[in-house]
Amino acid sequence: MIVVVFFSCKKENSNEVVSNPQVDVYDVYVAGVEHNGSGVYVGKYWKNGRAVTLTDGTMNAWVPAISVVGSDVYLAGSERNSNGSVSVAKYWKNGQAITLTDGSRIAAANGMAVVGSDVYVAGVELNTFGNSSVAKYWKNGQAVSLTDATVGAGASSIGVVGNDVYVAGETYNGYHWVAKYWKNGQDIALTNGTNDADASSMAVVGSDVYVAGWEFNGSLYVLKYWKNGQAISLKDSAQRAWRTSIAVSGTDVYIATPDDGSVAKYWKNGQAVSLTDGTKNAFTSSVTVVGSDVYVAETEYNGSHWVAKYWQNGQAVSLTDGTKDAESAKIIVIKR
Repeated sequence: MIVVVFFSCKKENSNEVVSNPQVDVYDVYVAGVEHNGSGVYVGKYWKNGRAVTLTDGTMNAWVPAISVVGSDVYLAGSERNSNGSVSVAKYWKNGQAITLTDGSRIAAANGMAVVGSDVYVAGVELNTFGNSSVAKYWKNGQAVSLTDATVGAGASSIGVVGNDVYVAGETYNGYHWVAKYWKNGQDIALTNGTNDADASSMAVVGSDVYVAGWEFNGSLYVLKYWKNGQAISLKDSAQRAWRTSIAVSGTDVYIATPDDGSVAKYWKNGQAVSLTDGTKNAFTSSVTVVGSDVYVAETEYNGSHWVAKYWQNGQAVSLTDGTKDAESAKIIVIKR
């Protein structure tokens, strides 16, 4: 995408004002997976529509997070170990894999943030006995546990502002999942634990903390987000919003999430914006906003396979050719 910004100057010895264009160029990155036709999903990302492969296709991989700092491209996710029995949390820097767990227990990396030379990855790992899960994050490969493994827990999203580390996720209270976030290791509950809930994405803007997710109301799942702990409900659904994305631009709040219908959509300030017409099954998984431009990662069924796509201001861009299943998971847009 190219945005042209005009500035003005005067000709020498003239009162005539001349406008000259200053061009800002942006790169669009989408993280996801594509099936290799031999039973394995390959981790990859697309930069401006061109695919970059991360895994060799011998074991299934999942890549739900991406960050770009300067010329360095970071992605986080998981890949099955050599015998295919355990999912190993890892991240990639410029295509080189850095493992976060040793493969003795199931683990996954779900979100990431890169600040300077520090790489933060949020995720989950089963405890030693394999009967409960620990929410944690890794800073430069060193694990920081957010829960003690006495109950189930998971972490989905991470953000760093100054010296503060924010992580969104959930813990199990023995009866239900409680949506929450942690600030510097201290947990803040978003739901009261009487019904299942989940927090899967967050954004910190100044002193405001936004968290997106869902809560079960006893009969349906309610898509919602919380601003500083106050819930704003968007819609009821028969399906969990299992991967919800939030972006904040000024006073506008954007939400993307899989829906229980066949229409891919996102919400702006609580109002749904449809991207597809419902003739094909489709869902969104990530949203980001640059100025007035809205980008949404979307996956759409073409009748035989799932196609990875993204949308820019309502215009679709296909990332795969539809001959094999693929999925878009996370989208970011970076100024060159």
